[in-house]
Amino acid sequence: MSARARLRAAVPAPLPSAQAGPPEITGPPGHRMLVQRCDEEVVARALDDAFAARPGQGIRFPAPWPRHRGTWEVAPDASLAVFAGVHAVRAVEPSGAVRWEVRHGCWYGACRETHESYAEYADRQDHRYPESGSVGFSADGRLVWAHVRGPLPGGELSPGTVDEWLVIDAGSGRVLARADAEAAAAGSFHLPHPADPHQMGLSIGEGQDGAPLRWGRWDGNVLAVDCLDSDLCLLGLSPSGDRLMTVSHGQDFLAVRDSRGAVVAGLEWDAETVIPPHPGASADDGDEAPACWDWAGGFLDETTLIVSTTESDGEWGQGRHWLVDTTGSGGFVPVGYPLPVSSEPTALGGGAWATLSPSRDVLHVWELDGPEG
Repeated sequence: MSARARLRAAVPAPLPSAQAGPPEITGPPGHRMLVQRCDEEVVARALDDAFAARPGQGIRFPAPWPRHRGTWEVAPDASLAVFAGVHAVRAVEPSGAVRWEVRHGCWYGACRETHESYAEYADRQDHRYPESGSVGFSADGRLVWAHVRGPLPGGELSPGTVDEWLVIDAGSGRVLARADAEAAAAGSFHLPHPADPHQMGLSIGEGQDGAPLRWGRWDGNVLAVDCLDSDLCLLGLSPSGDRLMTVSHGQDFLAVRDSRGAVVAGLEWDAETVIPPHPGASADDGDEAPACWDWAGGFLDETTLIVSTTESDGEWGQGRHWLVDTTGSGGFVPVGYPLPVSSEPTALGGGAWATLSPSRDVLHVWELDGPEG
């Protein structure tokens, strides 16, 4: 048996795909936004409950540096965009005004300079491919959590500190708390707790060296960081924020965990064990490497996951998508689509998920249409 996906909406990208990154849908139900970044700006458009663009031209935030020189995030109310760059975290208003900036160490690994501006290294060949950090807004938009390369002006937290994790007041830019991230990142991304603005997940990639997972709790004075694992990618949080979806760095294990990192009983799966052979495989393919989990997916609701697998040799086209019932009653159910799907799924909550069109200029939003034999 499989599950049928029904197309709920087709959301066109606001910018041409040739000059911009892929569009994304952010925010919880009732506060959806379509956002997209090109070298010059970030565009954010409010969406209604049917994922249609609300009236208006959207909000545009001028970008301080090209998109390949860092990451970015838009506030839940679209009042501010924060750019995590090579040398600084900068908050920009729609007018282009810089609300605040926090400078930090350079993300190019061999550089020990503390740059004052992007222009200092914009044309330097040795800074063309730096590592990067990331930023994330709290659920209420009042805090910015920032993963940066140390040291900040004023010195290191302690000798040997490489990456730092900051909690910043989104209004003023004041650094409220900082902690050693205990990592040396190539990249990272944040996942905010959906209800508690004082909690945040940070998934860090160190290339082949591992994937440290951090969970932060800020009590108004102290930032406490739990080092959950050195080999996990955090992909999603349940609507309550009580459960985490993770995939191992080697892409062999998918798991549901509590906020302390412990696997919920019975909710860890080895792709080689639970995923059946691809329908296109034959008996002669027995020596081929098995399917493995994509670093994609998330919670559709408190107990249901949307996940995907990739076939290691690519012989059968795109990977497969699966519904996972974490109550233990439904197992893994493949998802059938009425249209070709060529990307991994992104969970949107509220029973919906999105995939990117092959041309990368439309987001398809899906919901369940019921089982099929």
